[in-house]
Amino acid sequence: MRSLLALVLAALIAGCGFQLRGSAGSALPYKTFYIALPENSEVGIWLTRYIKSSASTTLVGNAKDAEAIFQQLLDNRSKTILSLNAQGAVREFRLEAKFAFRVIDAKGKVLVPPNEITLTRDLSFDASAVLAKDQEEALLWRDMSNDLANQILRRLAIVKPRTGNEADDD
Repeated sequence: MRSLLALVLAALIAGCGFQLRGSAGSALPYKTFYIALPENSEVGIWLTRYIKSSASTTLVGNAKDAEAIFQQLLDNRSKTILSLNAQGAVREFRLEAKFAFRVIDAKGKVLVPPNEITLTRDLSFDASAVLAKDQEEALLWRDMSNDLANQILRRLAIVKPRTGNEADDD
């Protein structure tokens, strides 16, 4: 009985078009791609992982060999006090990440104009659990870097790159 129920449920899920979220749908329109970020950049690490997992784009180690070059224009991260309790002690922090990028070709022509992404997360604070809150903050920063990489890839996948034949009106 359970196997029949599982089979029916699987057929319903498969029939409705359900698909797990992933980077498979975000194929980049470039054959070769270079990421001009430091090796220890968390966003760069996530981007590299996601692009390597797609079969449509190859990462190259030299900008001159790339059809498109990813450049970081801005990477600001800030932690500000969001609220205080009645005694004036911190209750919540706001974590904010601003990241801007563009994509150019090997000649320096802009393929994707500058884009900016801003992410915020709120973090409660408890002075009696400082170590746990530090770990939670580190996990939130890591999650934000992952989210930045996902949003960058989605934007690169939907933005129609400029070609050399188009006039430079900008």
